[in-house]
Amino acid sequence: MVFKVLLGSLGVMLGASSALATPLLIGSYTGGESKGIYLYQFDDRTGHIDPRPTQVSPAENPSWLVLSGDHRLLYAVDENGEGGRDPVGRASAYRMDPASGRLTFINRTSSLGAEPTHASLSKDGRYLFVANYAVSADPGGTLAVLPVGQGGALGPATQIKTYRASMVNPARQASPHVHSVVSSPDGRFVFVQDLGGDRIYAYRYDPARREMPLSALRDQPFAEMPAGSGPRHLIFSPDGRHAYVTLEMTGQVAVLDHSEGHLTLRQTVTLAPEGFAGKVGAAALHFSPDGRFLTVTNRGSDNHLLSYAISPVDGSLKLADRRAVEGNEPREFAFSPDGRFVLIANQRSHGVKVFRRDSASGVVGPEVETLSIDQASDLKFLSR
Repeated sequence: MVFKVLLGSLGVMLGASSALATPLLIGSYTGGESKGIYLYQFDDRTGHIDPRPTQVSPAENPSWLVLSGDHRLLYAVDENGEGGRDPVGRASAYRMDPASGRLTFINRTSSLGAEPTHASLSKDGRYLFVANYAVSADPGGTLAVLPVGQGGALGPATQIKTYRASMVNPARQASPHVHSVVSSPDGRFVFVQDLGGDRIYAYRYDPARREMPLSALRDQPFAEMPAGSGPRHLIFSPDGRHAYVTLEMTGQVAVLDHSEGHLTLRQTVTLAPEGFAGKVGAAALHFSPDGRFLTVTNRGSDNHLLSYAISPVDGSLKLADRRAVEGNEPREFAFSPDGRFVLIANQRSHGVKVFRRDSASGVVGPEVETLSIDQASDLKFLSR
């Protein structure tokens, strides 16, 4: 009887422990030690990551991960290009257990471009929009529209969009480099950030046009960003009134007003401290879980995480915290679902740093631990 009671107590303890573990998916570059997409368990109480992955899904350079709204599908871009083990850019589809995060491969298809670096689902889940960055001028950066079929499988691209380089920086802007593609919160518009052209292109989304769901806005097909700034990643406020975009080449984040697919520049904030003369590279940006702060990474020789308080009146930004990432090349980061921790994928120093965070002030505090993983590139939590 005592033995049964002990077993029962142990079962309760294990159940409580597993209930506090949140699945964490990590994408990676696979030119070194990494093998593909990693599934870990994150402890919500302590901020610790179990160093033993519960699953490794082999893939070639799955650098960006996209979760479906119901967490039953996962999509990854395979950032391949000329000179790699696989020279063809691809996108991959997986079925996902929404509780455990375990993946089952569905299919993989060409993105009809080189180095696909970002992707997003249309709000209705019918298309995957893929940003082909394309390091070289041939073929140059493009947007590919891939239909999502029954069961989540990806079909061949039905629409390709091409762009024009700005040539402001001959070394980095000799051709278009599509770095990201996102939908407005209502799903009616799709925006494409072209680092090589210093432009954000705007499209109407119409799923009734099954083979060509995107059409350029006639009155304002694009918004010009500052010359040589290199727009990278863009996110929208939940109400769709404001957008925020990292300007990679100038190390800035821009605040944009949005109305019916039209973007207007409101504010530009420089990430590096005044007088900084080193290399910059604005990268990832996300809202805190409570929506009160915008947090951004700056790479190059700065390597900091910056948090900005968001004005509830006009969406403008005010610096709240600046914290060294304790590593090199913070490509991406993620907040834990409750916002008490922030995880940073330091790509070049081969680890994911976990820091405590004060949700009230937005200040990022002491380091909790480092997960050793080679060339981590993206982090996605399965929030419960």
